[in-house]
Amino acid sequence: MTAAVAALLAADAARAHNCTCRNRDGSKYELGQIACLRVDGNVYMARCEMNLNVSTWKKLRDGCPTAAGMSAPLSPTGQLVSF
Repeated sequence: MTAAVAALLAADAARAHNCTCRNRDGSKYELGQIACLRVDGNVYMARCEMNLNVSTWKKLRDGCPTAAGMSAPLSPTGQLVSF
């Protein structure tokens, strides 16, 4: 089995089990959603992903958009996700 196939199977399994990431404030984010995280004085954009069967945040870039509504999570397509 190739690594790509294994990654796809792991992603499908994670979705089937409704894996999510949590922000420090307890907010839940679905796999693929992007959020602005504030950790130990650092602010950065990150995407909720799976790594070795564990949901985790992957840092995308330093800083976050300054628009007031951009603190909400984003879908994989970059659309704001409403709660």
